[in-house]
Amino acid sequence: MIEDAIHVDEVGIETGRYGNFRLKSNYQPIFQRVGRALLPVAVEGLVAPYRDGVAVESRAFFEEVPAADRLFVESLCRCLHLRNHHNVGVPTLRLYFNYDPRANADLDETLREIRTMAGCLVEIGLDPRLLVCEITEAIALDEFTLVAVAEIMRALGIRIAVGNFGAGRSTYERIARILPDIVKIDGELFRSLCRDPAAARLFGPLVQTIRRTGAEVLAEGIETPAQLKIAVDAKVDLLQGHLLGRPALAGTIFRDEPLPLDRLLSSNGNNVIHLFG
Repeated sequence: MIEDAIHVDEVGIETGRYGNFRLKSNYQPIFQRVGRALLPVAVEGLVAPYRDGVAVESRAFFEEVPAADRLFVESLCRCLHLRNHHNVGVPTLRLYFNYDPRANADLDETLREIRTMAGCLVEIGLDPRLLVCEITEAIALDEFTLVAVAEIMRALGIRIAVGNFGAGRSTYERIARILPDIVKIDGELFRSLCRDPAAARLFGPLVQTIRRTGAEVLAEGIETPAQLKIAVDAKVDLLQGHLLGRPALAGTIFRDEPLPLDRLLSSNGNNVIHLFG
């Protein structure tokens, strides 16, 4: 049972236990441009694995998880991010959480998992309208399952995002099937475009094409002022990346004041106003 793998400390921060790993919730801020400022409007829940008190890269951790345990671990991480959301300290921030189709291709089992999650939301008092389910780019055995998951999440009031657009199976075809509220441009693809001036000029038309489907566009992986300028010039709706705010553990103080855009555009990456402190 997931509940048996969760520990609550004396200040209410929840962590998970899987084997010899301790799993914690990291949150990275997501911003919306308002005039000449960037306003934090959401956070993305990311797992922070530790072994013997030492941080382990999440990719390396998941590579150690057997296929038979993948669904349990994915569910545990999602539960931690939901239950720790209040520890960010800004209750109006949306919460992005991941749904990886590789974890489970069985629709009935997926539906049971979603119902369990819905019960968790009632228990912790988290409004589903604050949630964004990000469907990752991983190859799904059954596209029908993805569409069904999206429809069920919407029925609960949860918004849908397609992640890693431009990588793997996250294409216009998937957008047409799922009809997401948000499309996240793959971070590696975005940075690759930024390195090529000719390709960077195509980013704006790409953003506008996606927006015509009715979806908002989120540029992730923004690490430099030059990349931020390309994203801003392309009129993306939402922005995320280490230049703007690094992931921080649940319980870290979150400052919700807007970031000055002009200062970020002229920075060298060392004088950024960090929201977590």
